[in-house]
Amino acid sequence: MATQTIAKLLAQGTTLQEISVKGWVRTFRANRFIALNDGSTINNLQCVVDFENFDEALLKRITTGAAIHVTGELVESQGKGQSVEIQVKALEILGDSDPETYPIQPKKHTFEFLRENAHLRTRTNTFSAVMRMCSSLSFAVHKYFNDNGFYNMHTPIITGSDAEGAGDMFRVTILDPKNPPLTEEGEVNYKEDFFGKEANLTVSGQLEAETYAMSLGKVYTFGPTFRAENSNTSRHLAEFWMIEPEVAFMDLDGNMDLAEDFLKSVLSYVLEHNREDLEFLDKRLQEHDKTLPQAERSPMHLIDKIKFVVDNNFKRVSYTEAIDILRNSKPNKKKKFNYIIEEWGADLQSEHERFLVEKHFKCPVILFDYPANIKAFYMRLNEDGKTVRAMDILFPGIGEMVGGSQREERLEVLKQKMAALNIPEEELWWYLDLRKYGTAVHSGFGLGFERLVMFATGMGNIRDVIPYPRTPQNAEF
Repeated sequence: MATQTIAKLLAQGTTLQEISVKGWVRTFRANRFIALNDGSTINNLQCVVDFENFDEALLKRITTGAAIHVTGELVESQGKGQSVEIQVKALEILGDSDPETYPIQPKKHTFEFLRENAHLRTRTNTFSAVMRMCSSLSFAVHKYFNDNGFYNMHTPIITGSDAEGAGDMFRVTILDPKNPPLTEEGEVNYKEDFFGKEANLTVSGQLEAETYAMSLGKVYTFGPTFRAENSNTSRHLAEFWMIEPEVAFMDLDGNMDLAEDFLKSVLSYVLEHNREDLEFLDKRLQEHDKTLPQAERSPMHLIDKIKFVVDNNFKRVSYTEAIDILRNSKPNKKKKFNYIIEEWGADLQSEHERFLVEKHFKCPVILFDYPANIKAFYMRLNEDGKTVRAMDILFPGIGEMVGGSQREERLEVLKQKMAALNIPEEELWWYLDLRKYGTAVHSGFGLGFERLVMFATGMGNIRDVIPYPRTPQNAEF
């Protein structure tokens, strides 16, 4: 008899059929009721055991965490909490679980404890729901770009360039750290390293994606990126995944259209396909909010927050207009902001971005035309000489969700910007070639996948939306 998933059985709801299921025991009550879960749904399947028909030694092995195979008849449930249940006819223990040491007991655990047991935390309702949401969002990303004529490309993980100019990169080397080869000047001689030059883990696939966009038209990359920033905040990881589309012949307006349509599409997908998980996570968030001071509570319920993005047109506002709004706002005048806005050119913080979205415009916001000195070298310089064709998309509860720009397609302007930032032309000769041979307007954006998952699940810490978080002093598992 073929094994079926619990999700499929519960969706069909057809009773009086012989079925076979495999899963892990959540609880075993009164030597009679097994709550079984196989990861396909947040819901457990109740398996009713007539203990007189089974060996006592076998029943003692049915403990929380054990893997079992159950065969029986699916019938209408006589108890509360489920519509159907299995009347067990045959039961096999596939893998025992030690009840004395198994860490995921049927009780409430802190997220900190579960991070220490990340290899088992998806056996809890919260983390199984989060990871199913991750999977659905990932599929929705690929589906959107495939449906809209984009080509997927895998950009290098090992790179010799720093796309962001951040400097916080992980070095890749095979040189002996205790006795590296040295130059005559006493510097490490990277010419003797594996790649013959300094190499690092990438912080972005954007620059390489641009090269393919300028021949294939529309491309995207969805892959791992790395930052060696020594940060322990709830929004930073050393290893995370980035979604980065690049499109030839598209200006900033088209880029904003693309990003808005993309975000609405992927969030609509989980609203349709992950309803049970969303409802559970929404309820979890509401219960958690009750424990917080009023000022720290979520501005709206989780599903309402997602619909807020899907159902509203994004308001497009220039950075200059946004600065005027913030400078004249009550929180700024009464010094309620942690970072007071005093003059044009300030780098906006999350509190400012959330004020614009949640209090002032009450819809998602796209800010554009940022000061050139707070943005990356590759962004197109405006005619005013002081702003660039950059855009950030701001969401409720989280602030910046997307960052993008129209790329600088003019060779001489790009050279000048690189020189001003001491970026050697020989390091990015291939990037400059794009401006020599058939240059054209082109644009793109970047979206940190885990930040999107945080928004869609209501989780407050980015370490809880990636299977095994990499952070300072932590590379466990």
